[in-house]
Formats: sequence, C-alpha cells, structure tokens
Amino acid sequence: MNEDVEFAGSLIRLSLAVQYVLQDQSRRYNLTPQQSVLMSSLLERPVGMAELSDRLHIEKSTLTGLVDRAERRGLVHRTPDPGDRRALRVALTTEGRDMADTFYRAVTEALLAHLEGLPAETVCQVRSAVPPTATLFWDAV
Repeated sequence: MNEDVEFAGSLIRLSLAVQYVLQDQSRRYNLTPQQSVLMSSLLERPVGMAELSDRLHIEKSTLTGLVDRAERRGLVHRTPDPGDRRALRVALTTEGRDMADTFYRAVTEALLAHLEGLPAETVCQVRSAVPPTATLFWDAV
C-alpha cells in the first residue's frame, strides 16, 4: 500500500473518531447530531438560512424542519435579516447559547482526552497542519 493511501486511511479513521465524539456528546446533551452542528454553526453570529443550508450541506426544506424543531425546544429563533427584508437569519436563544457553549467545551475536553499521551512533536505537527484560520468542523460539515 503506498503512503498516500495509508495517509488517506489515517484521515478517515481520524474523521470517524471525531464523529464518534460528536455523536456521544450530542446524545449526552439530548441533541441530535444535526442540532449540535446547527447550534455550533451559530456560536459566532446569527446566520441566514441560505448560508446555513450551504454550511450544513442540506436542502433548504430539510433545514427548515431542523430549525423548526430547534425553535420548538427554545434553542434558536428566527430574526429578520437587516440586509434583505425577505430573508431570515437564525440565532441562538440564551438557552441555546448556553447549551452550545457547554456542548463545545464538552467536545473539546473529550477530544483532548483522546490526545493525552501523544508526543508533543506530534501535537505540534497536527497543529501546524490545521492552521487556526482553517474552517471549523461545523462550517465544513
């Protein structure tokens, strides 16, 4: 097996490991994985429905249902887009922000626990391979 194929396999295993952590933490906080990604996508700012559809790689009708369910739980709310009166943005409620912050911290702690014991050199290599300006996981889903 050539090195590129082995490397790709390593990336797949890493991706799956991160997905498992996200799923476990989602269950812990009584969120669907889709809700956790939605809420994490809103941590920085309210986001328009069209942009959310692109970020989450889901159809607008599917996004509408996802937002409806999160809104019924009191986690998000829709607000008018000041730049386009026909469009809506989705924002976290106070309860949603608290849950999203707590969820993010829990995912971070769980991932760091899996990395304990890695040599410092390996951590530095991974850190330099993924610069801080890289798209966050929920922006790339």
